[in-house]
Amino acid sequence: MKITLSVIKADIGGYVGHSDSHPGLLAEAETCMAKAKGEGLLIDYHVTKCGDDLQLIMTHQQGEDNDVVHKLAWDTFIDCTEVAKKLGLYGAGQDLLSDAFSGNVKGMGPGVAEMEFEEREAEPVIVFMADKTSSGAWNIPLYKMFADPFNSIGLVIAEGMHHGFAFEVQDVKEHKKITFNTPDELYDMLVFIGAPSRYMIKSVYSRVNGEIAAASSTQRLSLIAGRYVGKDDPVCIVRCQGNFPAVGEALEPFSFPMLVEGWMRGSHHGPLMPVSISDSIPTRFDGPPRVTAAGFQLADGKLTGPRDMFADKSYDNARQKALDAADYMRAHGPFEPHRLPLDEMEYTTMPQVMKKLAGRFVDLD
Repeated sequence: MKITLSVIKADIGGYVGHSDSHPGLLAEAETCMAKAKGEGLLIDYHVTKCGDDLQLIMTHQQGEDNDVVHKLAWDTFIDCTEVAKKLGLYGAGQDLLSDAFSGNVKGMGPGVAEMEFEEREAEPVIVFMADKTSSGAWNIPLYKMFADPFNSIGLVIAEGMHHGFAFEVQDVKEHKKITFNTPDELYDMLVFIGAPSRYMIKSVYSRVNGEIAAASSTQRLSLIAGRYVGKDDPVCIVRCQGNFPAVGEALEPFSFPMLVEGWMRGSHHGPLMPVSISDSIPTRFDGPPRVTAAGFQLADGKLTGPRDMFADKSYDNARQKALDAADYMRAHGPFEPHRLPLDEMEYTTMPQVMKKLAGRFVDLD
C-alpha cells in the first residue's frame, strides 16, 4: 500500500510569549483534521505541538506536494490563527507569510516534511520536531543516523545498511541541490553539511533499493520574508528498522546536545535539548532549543501511537549537559559565539545600524 506521510507545522500564536501552544489551538486543529478524515481526504492524523509550534501529522494517498492536502493544512492554520487572535496569543499567525493560498504551503511560511513510500509489513516511523532552532539542526543527527558507524552499528553489520545511503543536500541560499553517496563521498559531503545555516540535508535514500529513509523541512523563514519573523522550528521524518537504522540508532544522536542556531530572537547558538512533548516549553531566555520525538507504527496508513520517545530517563544526562552548556553559552551575553556571526545577523537590526554609522567609518592610517 503506497502511503504519503505529511508533517506540516506553523507557529500561529504563542502561550505565554513564545513558550507553549494553547490547548484551544490544538482543539481547533483537531476539529479541522477530524472533518478531513471523515470526508476521506486523510486516512489518519495526529495533532501535537512542540513549544509554540502547531504540528499536523497526516497520512493519505494523495502524494507529496498535493494542493488539496496543503490547502487543508493552510486552512487549519488560518482557523487556528483566528482562535489565537481571540485569545490574544503572542505572534498570532506569524508563520503565515502570505494572504492567500497559492497551491502549496512551501514558500508561504509553514515547515513541511513529506515522504511517499510503499508501506512495509511493519512500518515504524519517528517524527522529530524542534523549537527555537533553524532547519540545519537536522544535519548532525541525520549524518550520525545514516553515515556514522559509531552511532549506527547497522552500517557495519546489517546487510540492508552496509551499502550506505544517498543524501540530498540543498543550498538554501542559491536554491540548488546535490546528492552525495555515502560512504564513498562522505568527506566531500561533510564540507557542505558542516555549514548548516546554508547547506541542509533534505532527504536520505537507501542505496540498496532507492527507498526514501528520511525527509526534513528546509524552509528558512528569514530568506522567505526578507526579515526576521521567527525561527524555522523544523520537522523531520525518519523510517526505522529493516534497511534503515533501528529505532535506537535513530534516537541515539540526540544523546549529544549539539549546538544549533536559534534560541532568543533566533540570533544565538544554544544546545538542542531532547525533551518529552510535555516539556517542550522553552522559557529560559526563550530556550534552550528543544527537540521532541513522536514514534508511530503505521498499518494501512493508520497511525498507531504516538510513543513519546524522549520521555525516557536515559536522556537525563543529555538534558543535564544541555543545561550546563546553556549556562556556559549564556555567560557570553551579546558576544560571539553565543550570538550568531554577523553574516547570519542580516535579518536583524544589523543593516540599519551599519547604514546609520556608515559615514563614521574611516580608513586606517
